[in-house]
Amino acid sequence: MKISTKGRYGLRALVDLAVYSEKGPISINSIAARQNISERYLEQLMAMLKKAGLVKSIRGAGGGYLLAKPTEEISVGDVLRALEGNIEAAACAGLQSDDVCLTADSCVTKYVWQKINDTINETVDEIMIRQLAEESKKVNLLKEERHG
Repeated sequence: MKISTKGRYGLRALVDLAVYSEKGPISINSIAARQNISERYLEQLMAMLKKAGLVKSIRGAGGGYLLAKPTEEISVGDVLRALEGNIEAAACAGLQSDDVCLTADSCVTKYVWQKINDTINETVDEIMIRQLAEESKKVNLLKEERHG
């Protein structure tokens, strides 16, 4: 499984939002500047995250984006699925009841693909945005101490 820029940049943007939106909505251009992501691309990602119910937008002066749920209720898996769709490493027709696989009855490798897919999903579902936001704050604090 390879996570595209959608997943990587979107996750960075959501963590940025978690870190900086405690006092109110955050503009696209401030997230884009901090994360070095094009504003146009970030707008597309935020639209996908909004559609998935992970962020909400506030219009007008002082508007921007906020998280739609508490950070402890949003997993990395939620973000990746919203941006990437299916995050399974191996698509195996033998594991899907509605797909046709001619060797499903005798193929034992499907158990390998199932185990890999389950492990990936469990891992990304266990890591919450709150954890990443806390880690980001620590990293930013260390950076400030070195340069300040």
